[in-house]
Amino acid sequence: MKNKRKITKFTREKIILILLSVMLVFVLTSCGNDSIIPTDNSISTDETEVGDEKQGNEQNLDGESEGENGNEDGNEEGSEEGSEEETEQEEKIKVKALYLTGWTVGIPENVDKFIDIAKDTEINSYVIDIKDDDGFVGYESQIPKVRELGTWKYKYDAKSVLKKFKDNGIHLIGRLVCFKDPQFSSKHPEWAVKMADGSLYREINGATWIDPYRREAWPYIIEIAKEAVELGFDEIQFDYVRFPNDGNKSAMRFNNDGSEKYEIINEFLAYAKKELPDVVLSADVFGIILESPEDVEDIGQYLELIGKDIEYISPMVYPSHYAVGQKVNGVQFMKPDLEPYEVVYQSLVKGKERIGKVEGYKADMRPYLQAFTASWLESGYYQVYGVKQIKEQIKAVYDAGYEEWIFWDPANKYQKEAFYNE
Repeated sequence: MKNKRKITKFTREKIILILLSVMLVFVLTSCGNDSIIPTDNSISTDETEVGDEKQGNEQNLDGESEGENGNEDGNEEGSEEGSEEETEQEEKIKVKALYLTGWTVGIPENVDKFIDIAKDTEINSYVIDIKDDDGFVGYESQIPKVRELGTWKYKYDAKSVLKKFKDNGIHLIGRLVCFKDPQFSSKHPEWAVKMADGSLYREINGATWIDPYRREAWPYIIEIAKEAVELGFDEIQFDYVRFPNDGNKSAMRFNNDGSEKYEIINEFLAYAKKELPDVVLSADVFGIILESPEDVEDIGQYLELIGKDIEYISPMVYPSHYAVGQKVNGVQFMKPDLEPYEVVYQSLVKGKERIGKVEGYKADMRPYLQAFTASWLESGYYQVYGVKQIKEQIKAVYDAGYEEWIFWDPANKYQKEAFYNE
């Protein structure tokens, strides 16, 4: 009986020792890397690699990252926000475009040709007429007012043409002529520019204009822009967003409410942005306004003000359109068409300097460049514009600190060799 007790006591002690051993092992295993004893594998306080990502000094004692505002996920959220911003910047296309008429894209073979040009060169965008200065929307519009007035003409099938370009990754800018509209203004003469004798103002070719002071006409233009966006245009470019400048200007009569011309043009663009808040908007402007102060051209285009509500201005810095002896940024050009690089460069540099002094100026510069030959000029004052002249103008844009451009040729005859292969 005595021996049996000894054995029982021995067994109990042995079991206790085993349990203590197991508990000790468990405790040591649980401590793992949290050991208070430093080792050669301690985490660096400067930089730790986690997979392909790096975390710096922001790591706290619990191994969680704190952002500037103290949220536990701060570093991770910042990284996501940064990625989103980078994506948005990547998605913002740097436009390198050619202008095309509605008639041009109405021919399927032409569409294929210009798609191939975009595939083979640096061209990534096209400007296509929505409504040209003939006053006709270039496709069958469903806008009640357009249909009522009969102010559309079938030049191209908008849905199929735009889809074909976009299926090939091409950015599309819709050109919408605003106030030079002989169709609408002749059908609404009460809203047209008048002459002193009460008759309608007419250009040499007979074209009439909408009076920009007539705010009642503005919705017509904007409805056309909205439909164009629904059809697939990525941007809207307003052309002839100004007052007429041909003929006897002193005899022109407007429904003037006391506002300056440039105030009305700016008000129209602000209205357009309000109606199209999520659409990139641009305005074509005379190239000379980059040089001329205020609105001395008396057309309603004041450089320091016209870009406050829209994303781009497109000054038409065609060398052929500058007067003989014109000074630009202090440089005089006796034969401007013969000096494409200098005319474009000096114009953009002067404009950039002026815009740079305007706080909160919104619009970037995306100039229209010359791809046509100004054969109407006097012999010796113009040259044939080919590959060399096109490349010189592109270089001038880049040297002036800008990255985007559009080439204009009303005949749409562009030399593929003028643009870099991609």
